[in-house]
Amino acid sequence: MAKLTDVYFVDGVRTPFGRAGDKGMYARTRADDLAVKALIGLMERNSSVPGDRIDDVAISATSQTGDQGLTLGRTVAMLAGLPQSVPGLAIERMCAGAMTAVTTMGASIGFGAYDLAIAGGVEHMGHHPIGANADPNPRFVAEKLVDPQALNMGVTAERLHDRFPQLTKQRADRFGMLSQQKVQAAYEKGLIQPDLVPVAVADADGALGLATEDEGRRPETSMADLAGLKTPFRPHGRVTAGTSSPLTDGATISLLAGSDAVKELGLTPKMRMVSFGYSGVEPEVMGIGPIPSTEKALAKAGLTIDDIGLFELNEAFAVQVLSFLDHFGIADDDARVNPWGGAIALGHPLAASGVRLMIQLAAQFAERPDVRYGLTAMCVGLGQGGSVVWENPHYTGKKAKRK
Repeated sequence: MAKLTDVYFVDGVRTPFGRAGDKGMYARTRADDLAVKALIGLMERNSSVPGDRIDDVAISATSQTGDQGLTLGRTVAMLAGLPQSVPGLAIERMCAGAMTAVTTMGASIGFGAYDLAIAGGVEHMGHHPIGANADPNPRFVAEKLVDPQALNMGVTAERLHDRFPQLTKQRADRFGMLSQQKVQAAYEKGLIQPDLVPVAVADADGALGLATEDEGRRPETSMADLAGLKTPFRPHGRVTAGTSSPLTDGATISLLAGSDAVKELGLTPKMRMVSFGYSGVEPEVMGIGPIPSTEKALAKAGLTIDDIGLFELNEAFAVQVLSFLDHFGIADDDARVNPWGGAIALGHPLAASGVRLMIQLAAQFAERPDVRYGLTAMCVGLGQGGSVVWENPHYTGKKAKRK
């Protein structure tokens, strides 16, 4: 009989994130190979886990076609060298793909059906631009179910500025600048690099190289720079490239386990899954999605927003994060929020980003035994939000000594 169990995030790794496009470092790298490389790196870091003990592999992608298609969980597992006895599946929830892979595999473990599972995501936006092969049903527009521009994420971000006048361009610019600065500070301290799996790449001339760092960072960004940027989604708008996540290529992967497997294999979990929630909102303002999904996840956990000591919020757009912070009464520069920066600087390879949030939260938990609970949350295209509450296994109950 299946036995309910706690669910643990044992480990997570990712490839460095590259700028999408012909000049990006992954322009000549297959999407599935990015996921394969990440999975190989994860299994090498967790050599005490026998490959044949993995119960399932869930890998997400938003555009499931070409080198990003063919049931990624199964094909990537085989290409990475896992035994053929290990099954796999593909998952799609746009930006929350990897997050959904984690919660789906986590729920299977929590129910007792699985002991160990792999969950992650990949997005090669250079090879597969968002919506490139989509054919939205004409009823969406004909029956006025959604606005015709609801699939344009930048337009939905502009509408957050419209709906909430207090979310000014200056606030968004400052948030974008600070994201760049925080990522650079984390890099200089060597905080992000340990969880990156190097990837061999080739340039247009066939010369080989090694991708070891995230490509899109711009630490020199200033408020003056941001003030002068164009507003591509609307004339005289407020959303710019400096307050948006860039188009990105990359892959993430994580190892999840139940209590018995943790004990049997001598694993050291980095986080415990407490609860999760997903919600739907108006597609035209999809950026508010993490607000109701977080309220759901907190209610399931019996917690309040004040119990959360660290937030990893996906920075699809600065205004989207600001709308979340305003709703919960959190300051723009609250030290608990994205302390190592976020997607504005690192990039947002759509379906891969959820596990990137978890990787950073897990690393921060190890440094912060004074923090018990953390949150990973993100907005999702077509009007959704996803949130996961995590508990820090390093928690001591003692307040941190501030230097």
